Amino acid sequence: MKKCNTITILITVVSSVIAVCAAVVAVVLFFEKKKKDEEELEHYLDCSIQ
Repeated sequence: MKKCNTITILITVVSSVIAVCAAVVAVVLFFEKKKKDEEELEHYLDCSIQ
């Protein structure tokens, strides 16, 4: 019974770490896309002004 509890705790910890990593990756990708969109808009506005 004790071994089963240890395996359950290990699986829970690993799942939690994976979930946190996935959230961090999602936030980073969101901000990178936002930054890229702003750069494209700035480039478009610069070109349209000229």
